Amino acid sequence: MSQPAPSLPYPSSFQSDQTDLYHGVRVPDPYRWLEDPHSEKTQAWIQAQNQVTFGFLNQIAIRDHLKQRLTQLWNYEKFSTPFKKADRYFYFKNDGLQNQSVLYTLPHLEAEPRVLLDPNQLSPDGTVALSGLAISEDGQLMAYGLSTAGSDWQEWKVRDVESGEDLPDHLKWIKFSGASWKLDRSGFFYSRYDEPNTTAQLEEVNYFQKLYFHQLGTPQSEDVLIYERPDQKEWGFGGYVTEDGRYLIISVWQGTDPKNLLFYQDLTQPGSPVVELISEFEAHYSLIDNAGTLFWLQTDLDAPRGRVIAIDVCHPDRSNWRELIPEAKETLEGVGLLNQQFVASYLQDAHTQIKIFDLEGHFVREVLLPEVGSAGGFGGKREDTETFYSFTSFTTPTTLYRYNMITGESTLFRQPQVAFDPAQYETQQVFYPSKDGTRIPMFMSYKKGLQLQGQNPTILYGYGGFNVSLTPSFSPSNIVWMDLGGIYAVPNLRGGGEYGEAWHQAGMKQNKQNVFDDFIAAAEWLIAQGYTSSQKLAISGGSNGGLLVGACMTQRPDLFAAALPAVGVMDMLRFHQFTIGWAWCSEYGSAEHPEDFPILYAYSPLHNLRPGTAYPATLITTADHDDRVVPAHSFKFAAALQAAHRGEAPVLIRIETQAGHGAGKPTTKVIEEVADRFGFLVAVLGIAVEE
Repeated sequence: MSQPAPSLPYPSSFQSDQTDLYHGVRVPDPYRWLEDPHSEKTQAWIQAQNQVTFGFLNQIAIRDHLKQRLTQLWNYEKFSTPFKKADRYFYFKNDGLQNQSVLYTLPHLEAEPRVLLDPNQLSPDGTVALSGLAISEDGQLMAYGLSTAGSDWQEWKVRDVESGEDLPDHLKWIKFSGASWKLDRSGFFYSRYDEPNTTAQLEEVNYFQKLYFHQLGTPQSEDVLIYERPDQKEWGFGGYVTEDGRYLIISVWQGTDPKNLLFYQDLTQPGSPVVELISEFEAHYSLIDNAGTLFWLQTDLDAPRGRVIAIDVCHPDRSNWRELIPEAKETLEGVGLLNQQFVASYLQDAHTQIKIFDLEGHFVREVLLPEVGSAGGFGGKREDTETFYSFTSFTTPTTLYRYNMITGESTLFRQPQVAFDPAQYETQQVFYPSKDGTRIPMFMSYKKGLQLQGQNPTILYGYGGFNVSLTPSFSPSNIVWMDLGGIYAVPNLRGGGEYGEAWHQAGMKQNKQNVFDDFIAAAEWLIAQGYTSSQKLAISGGSNGGLLVGACMTQRPDLFAAALPAVGVMDMLRFHQFTIGWAWCSEYGSAEHPEDFPILYAYSPLHNLRPGTAYPATLITTADHDDRVVPAHSFKFAAALQAAHRGEAPVLIRIETQAGHGAGKPTTKVIEEVADRFGFLVAVLGIAVEE
C-alpha cells in the first residue's frame, strides 16, 4: 500500500503571551484563545486542522475497506435487556446500522412488538439521542430525556404509552439527572440547573443543582422545589421513589467521589420534612429496597469491596445497624431484590460473578455464566420469579438470557448473528507487576495462532479513574483490529473500581502517577514477553483515558509508536473552570490548592510537552459539542504538540462536528471515526495489508 507523505503543513497556531501565577510559579498558557470555540479565529483553526487531518487520512488506501468491513460487522440486530412495568414489557432494539436504537413495547413476550419511540425520526443525521427514560409503575406513561449533538443538556417530555402520543409537558435545562414517578403517576421528580447563558451553555460552569417535582400537565415554571442547598453549590441530587411508593430517596453527590449522603422524605405525609439518614460524606450508600421502615443498603463503609446492611429508619442509630452480607474477597458492584432474594453482582478479577442470598444474607446459589465475561440486568420487583440478563465478552456479542429465580435455570432469549466466527479468536487474562510491584490484571484478545515474534501491532487501551471498572465487552471494531493481525490489550489500572474503593484511591489525587506507571508497565511487559515492540505499539483511551494517553506519551515518548487520545482532559490546571469539570477535583485535586498544584503540574499533558522531542504518531479526537470535557483541552494540546514535536511521525487532530463526549453518537459517525483511527494506525505502524 502507498504510504502518506510524512511531512505535513500544520496550521499556524498563534502563541499569546498569556501567563498565570500558581502559588509563586509562572505558567505560560499561549493557546488560551482556543478556549473560546465560537471565535472566528478558533473556527478558522478548526477548519484548517481538519483539512490537514483529512488530507492525510484520505491518502490511506485501506480506509474505505476498513469502513466497509466495520459496516458489515456492525450490521446485526442488537437487543437490550427487557424490563417490565405492570404487565407490559419494554426493550431497545437496533436493526444493525440505525444511528440510534429504537424503544419497543409489547403486552407479553409472544406478542408483536410496537415502536414506542424511534429517536432516528427526531433528526435527519441521528444526532438527537434518547438520554433518559422513566416508565410509570402502571406502565402507562413514559418520561424521556433527549440530548442533541451529544450535549449533556437534556430536554424531557412525556409520552402516553398506549397511544404513542406526547403530552404537552416539556422540561428544559436538565443535566446529570434521571426521573422518578410518584406511585399515583401524578408527576415525577427530577433535578435541574438554572438556565445558563445561551451563548456559553456548552462551557459555563454548572453549580447549584436543585431537586424538583413536576406535576403532570403543568408548565415547568410551576414545578415544586423539593430540595436545594444554597450553602452547597457543588451538591447534586438524585431523587427516586421506592417501589412501595412510600419514600422519596435523595442521594446527594458532590463531584465524582463515590461517597454520598442519603436523605429521605415520607411521601404518605404531606409536607413531611426531608430526613438526613446519612449526613456525612464518609462512604458510598445505595438503597436496594425497603420493607416499610426497614431499608436495605449497599455500602463500602468499613468494607472497601462492599457489603449489605439493614437500617430501620425508626431506629437509625448506628448501634442498631445490621450487616446482612459481609464484605467478600470479590468486589460488590450492585444488588437487586427479586423473588424475596438479594441478587448480588460481584467482580472477580474484573469479570462478573452473580450470587444469590436470602433476606437474612444466607448464600443460596451462584448463577452459572457461559464463560469469563460481563453480565448485567437482573432487574425487576421483589415478587418477580423471573428476570433477564445480558452476557458479553471480548469475542461474544451481547447475548440475552431469561433466568428462573426459583429453579436457577438460564435459557437463551436472544442471540445476535454477527458476520464473524468467534472460534477463530481467543482472550486470555494475565497478571503483570507494576513499577512498585503491584499485581495488575490485563485482558488480551487476538486471533488464534498468534506468533510471539515481537512484531504484532497492538492497541493498549486504558482508563484508570473515577472508580470505573473495565470488564470484557464485545465491539465489532475489535474484530476488525484482530483481523489485521492486531492484539487488543486492556489492563485494569489502579484508579478503577475492579478491586473496590482502596484500588480506586490508589490511583487518584496524589496517587495518580500510579495509573500512568501501571499503563507503562503493561506496555513494557507486552514488549518483554514478545507480543509486540515499541515500533508496533499504540495506546488508546478516552476522557480520563485520554488524559492517561496524554500523560504516558509525554512521560515515555520512546515507548510507543502511536497515540490515540480521545476527548481527553489535557489541561490539568484549568479543567475545573468549565461545565462540570469542578466535579473532578474530588478525583484529581485542584490547581487552586497549593498542595495539589505541583502534583497536577508534574503530569498535566499540556504542560509536559518538551520542545524538540520526537513524539509518537498521534491522532487526537474530539467534538465541537463536547460539554463534558470541553474541546479546548484537545485544541490546546494539539497546538502545543505540533509546536513541540520534532520528527517524521504525524501529529493530527480530528474534530467531529455535531457530536459530544460520546454518549448517543450516531452509528454512522462511530464507524467513520473507527475507520479513521484504524486507517491511521495501519499507516503509521506499517501494518502489511493485502489489497
